[in-house]
Amino acid sequence: MATVDETAMKVIGLMSGTSVDGIDAALVEITGTTLDLRAELLAGETYPYPEQWRSQILAVCGGAKLSMLELADLDDAIATCFARAAMAIQERYKTDVPDGASATLIGSHGQTVFHRPTTDSKMGYSLQLGRGELIAAIAQITTIDNFRAADIAAGGQGAPLVPKTDAYLLGDPVEHRYVQNIGGIGNVTYLPPTSQPDWEQKVCGWDTGPGNSLLDLAVTQLSEGKLTFDRDGAWAATGNVCEPLVRQWLTQAYFCTPPPKSTGRELFGAEYLKNCLADAIPYQLTPADLLATLTDLTASSIADSYRQFLPQLSTAANAKGSQRVLLCGGGSRNLYLRQRLQHHLPHTQIATTDEAGVDGDYKEAIAFAVLAYWRDRQIPGNLPTATGAKQPMLLGDVHPLE
Repeated sequence: MATVDETAMKVIGLMSGTSVDGIDAALVEITGTTLDLRAELLAGETYPYPEQWRSQILAVCGGAKLSMLELADLDDAIATCFARAAMAIQERYKTDVPDGASATLIGSHGQTVFHRPTTDSKMGYSLQLGRGELIAAIAQITTIDNFRAADIAAGGQGAPLVPKTDAYLLGDPVEHRYVQNIGGIGNVTYLPPTSQPDWEQKVCGWDTGPGNSLLDLAVTQLSEGKLTFDRDGAWAATGNVCEPLVRQWLTQAYFCTPPPKSTGRELFGAEYLKNCLADAIPYQLTPADLLATLTDLTASSIADSYRQFLPQLSTAANAKGSQRVLLCGGGSRNLYLRQRLQHHLPHTQIATTDEAGVDGDYKEAIAFAVLAYWRDRQIPGNLPTATGAKQPMLLGDVHPLE
């Protein structure tokens, strides 16, 4: 007689990143706790924002002012979009598996509109809109949100929050792995081989810098609004990288700051792009050259951060085949970006998290499903070696149904 895993739970993870492309919804069946953790993706879909809300989110991220009434309305609108995404992904699953059990929990990251990293003199501040209590009320599913606050209260950055889930879903006994998400902002989790003593204490992560944020802004500007992103990196691939310009940009303070660290559109946004365009004037670059150079900035900043902040790998894993970068997020589909990353990491395999068993399109949403699952089971979700928090913390505010 088959045994039933009493830890099994169906959880919906909801995530919208700094690119504001839409809401990634993942319906996940989760079992185990940490070392025995399993997360099976049952259904995944990205639900675009209505254009009016996407435009307003981008404007707010760019520094536009809102009245408190406008802020409340935007918060409610985002929560409603998230709740509808949760209901839609569950309905999709029910269509495919009519007798399948419903999700009993939602983990919602919300939509980040402001992030101020923690410094030596000031506690961090991070604001995600899309309040969980409204998601719970609309979707009629207990919802956990506001995952960053507890880590920040413990002295952490509040980001990145996925390294602990990466560790237990993507660790390997032999390989050194860099799990590199490329959304609007790039972030990495370093995973030492799980066969090493105390491997969990050696896991770390940080935001590497711009992912797609500068590229998308540049494409929109250069195409006069006809395009919003460079599909497959095809436009950039027709240009030439201006290497002196990339070297100049890499001297920016963020790239030289050691982890733990986090960033967002507050730094790598429209004003940063404006400065990049000004820097490029003496080089007389074509639009394709400019995109190629910005793409290389993302690739170079990723590779350079590995070399700066993981020096042990220069000797521990310099043989091809013993270390691997696993890409996920929208940037993982940018073929030119992957080529540039491989150029800067010639002795490292470049693959995707799909090849390691975790869907790269929905990995971040899966992570927030797991973080909600851990919160429900009173398991800390942050990784102090990644965020800088003083201690492990239970993450998220719980909004149960009445």
